[in-house]
Amino acid sequence: MRWWKILGLAGVAGVAATGVAITRAERRRRAYTPEEIRQRLRERIEQGEPVEEA
Repeated sequence: MRWWKILGLAGVAGVAATGVAITRAERRRRAYTPEEIRQRLRERIEQGEPVEEA
């Protein structure tokens, strides 16, 4: 029965780590001002890079 406990703890740790990664990505995404986003999009268009659509 001990391996069930280890498996459960590993699952909880995985869920927590995923939540941390999502939170960090969201903070990084929201850190840009609207003007910075517009400027970056204009630079991509000028360089000819494809713009990802969400």
